[in-house]
Amino acid sequence: MSMTDLITAARVSKAWPFQEAQRLLKRYPDGAKPDGSPVLFETGYGPSGLPHIGTFQEVLRTTLVRRAFEAMIGAKPEDGKTRLVAFSDDMDGLRKVPDNIANKDVLAANLGKPLTRIPDPFGTHESFAHHNNAMLREFLDRFGFEYEFMSASDRYNSGAFDDALRQVLRKNGAILDIMLPTLREERRKTYSPVLPISPTTGAVLQVPVEVVDAEAGTIRFTDEDGSVVEQSALGGMSKLQWKVDWAMRWYALGVDYEMCGKDLTDSVTQSGKIVQVLGGKKPEGLIYELFLDEKGEKISKSKGNGLTIEEWLTYGSEESLGFYIFPNPKSAKQLHVGVIPRAVDDYWQFRERLSEQDLDKQLGNPVWHLARANGGFEGSEAPGAGESLPVTYGLLLNLASVLGAEASEASLRDYLESYIGAGQITPELEVLISTAVAYTRDYIVPTLDKRAPTTNEAEALRTLDAYLADASEDTSAEDLQTQVYEIGKREEYGFESLRDWFKALYQTLLGSEQGPRMGSFIALYGVANTRKLIAEALAKA
Repeated sequence: MSMTDLITAARVSKAWPFQEAQRLLKRYPDGAKPDGSPVLFETGYGPSGLPHIGTFQEVLRTTLVRRAFEAMIGAKPEDGKTRLVAFSDDMDGLRKVPDNIANKDVLAANLGKPLTRIPDPFGTHESFAHHNNAMLREFLDRFGFEYEFMSASDRYNSGAFDDALRQVLRKNGAILDIMLPTLREERRKTYSPVLPISPTTGAVLQVPVEVVDAEAGTIRFTDEDGSVVEQSALGGMSKLQWKVDWAMRWYALGVDYEMCGKDLTDSVTQSGKIVQVLGGKKPEGLIYELFLDEKGEKISKSKGNGLTIEEWLTYGSEESLGFYIFPNPKSAKQLHVGVIPRAVDDYWQFRERLSEQDLDKQLGNPVWHLARANGGFEGSEAPGAGESLPVTYGLLLNLASVLGAEASEASLRDYLESYIGAGQITPELEVLISTAVAYTRDYIVPTLDKRAPTTNEAEALRTLDAYLADASEDTSAEDLQTQVYEIGKREEYGFESLRDWFKALYQTLLGSEQGPRMGSFIALYGVANTRKLIAEALAKA
């Protein structure tokens, strides 16, 4: 497949990353800015807390759009046609002490100060923000994202934002005209686009500010001790209100694309108006829906009803997380541990299917985008396309649940090697072995409840046991599955449908409402072991 084929297919693809990238192509039909500089993508991060799954999904989704845009203009990641800036808002004043931080007194004593001017309560970095910024970079590097880190404090303190700050001061009145009608009456009395840094306490002040000289960058305000102060707003002596700050950043950096959550819809509207006042252009962007918990309620860090990256990776693979996040960003997704097993198996189904698909279908396959996101690849062929696992994750979970307290990575590995051959366990399968043991231990074993079979179910189980008594351990999964089907279809057992037969097998043998293809399970667990399960079930009849 030629690059021309890829460009042509990408420009008409209905996959959402290409639809987003299409808007950038309309902005820059030649695939580059008029001055030839790279198209700039940005993601923002508030370093008052540690990176979380929301941070991951925003950087991932932005990267997906970035790589889609590159495909549409025939560029490779290494060509430098695009940039991704991960921007840390570390000039923000600390408003409250996070609940999950040790040594809270250190933070409590410095409330209101910019995050980079507060001692690190962990005692490992120059400041609280430096610590959290390091965690962000470590977090992004862990997943292989290609990005440039940028710090608000560095930009403010070095003077890199000074020209943009002068423009904010010049347009102070016009910005107030945009913002004041959106505020409550009490807030209007103290609102200023510019937040001075107190020369006495070092805190970020929420006080009215008079612009004395926009060109010189001079402002006047009343400090916390009541004294009237006249000082520069440049060089780190002030920062901007959030919506103004966002707009100023778009203007100063020339940001072309930035997405955000639905909770920032109003901020996008106001910041978009402000950047135009400054003389810039609002970036393209997607407003995505937020995650929900298993009850359909909005995830809140204070409630603790979310799912962390670490939890997902304890019970599922990294690829499955990206796969789950990929579809329908404008629709809310429930994010809880129960969605992980299906996400793992669905990822592998799409990965196996990729190499057999026509190009237009490949460009709609999440695996194509996820493989391209971090590192890229030539043409349309993704690393590992067409590969499959010898067992599903669901089947591994069923095996582990039958083993119960005896389930371990070693025991699952032994069963698998007897099934697929020694030395055939891949690194991907090793990950699933580990996560299956953890998932089963924490979420399946505590809920298992094997019921007694009914009279007709017991007769069907005896027939299955009689067949297995004559079957060898190397009977194929397909032959076993065929026999299970045939037993379920026999009229004398009274099953209204095969679904009822399989449900009986799951409930009486595995203690669950759902289960695997029984032929595959018997082949993996072993004929003799399965007969023991049947005997245990029949003993309850």
